[in-house]
Amino acid sequence: MTYSSRHPQFFYTTAPLPCPYLPDQMERKVVTDLAGHDAEALHERLSRSGFRRSHTIAYAPVCNGCNACVPIRIPAARFQPSRTQRKIMRASSDIEGFEMPARATAEQFVLFRQYQMARHADGDMAGMSFSDYRSMVEDTPIDTVIIEFRSQTHQLTGVSLVDRLGDGLSAVYSFFDPSLASRSPGTFAIMWLIERARLRHLPYVYLGYWIARSRKMSYKSGFRPAEILSRGTWRELNDQEAPHGVSQLTNS
Repeated sequence: MTYSSRHPQFFYTTAPLPCPYLPDQMERKVVTDLAGHDAEALHERLSRSGFRRSHTIAYAPVCNGCNACVPIRIPAARFQPSRTQRKIMRASSDIEGFEMPARATAEQFVLFRQYQMARHADGDMAGMSFSDYRSMVEDTPIDTVIIEFRSQTHQLTGVSLVDRLGDGLSAVYSFFDPSLASRSPGTFAIMWLIERARLRHLPYVYLGYWIARSRKMSYKSGFRPAEILSRGTWRELNDQEAPHGVSQLTNS
């Protein structure tokens, strides 16, 4: 597989590691570097093929005997919020999103640490230093921004790291003030991105992988209509695969 007539694109498979989402499963990924003058174009093509970005690499799951990770995206113009989602937006009408350059700040990191300790204390990211966090935010070869969500008193309530694509927005990672969990800030952040994509006439918001059997990842199917990548083709997710409303407010 090549993406440049001048330089071959090399893909590598990682060693098996315990899956962070499904018990008793091992995960493997195919990865490739996003480097050089055509990194932006390469990332665009890979994103449409179900890859995700972390730092300067693109990756996709290639787990033996498991296809639980399903790429999912929301067609922004056709999105119809549920009654619960509309309620969440009204409850967060005092929160405003600000698009910022992809630069890490101490204020963001304090919130990041609070979120990790409250929600994922046993995860790998809980031990990240500020240097690690800064690398996650700033080590990107493509067009990446930070969305800071703030209250009317300018308190930082949430953060989303977002890649800007030619056909939409890709949510890389989000975190929020755990004391506001009852207001479903994770759902609010996704809906904010959908509305931003709609205003910019961008077709899609990419949400990464939907995993129906994972509480942490199943909520993504609660945004409808949704499209999933199946056998190399994007198609609409149907109610037999994921009934409306199931686990949509997990906010992990």
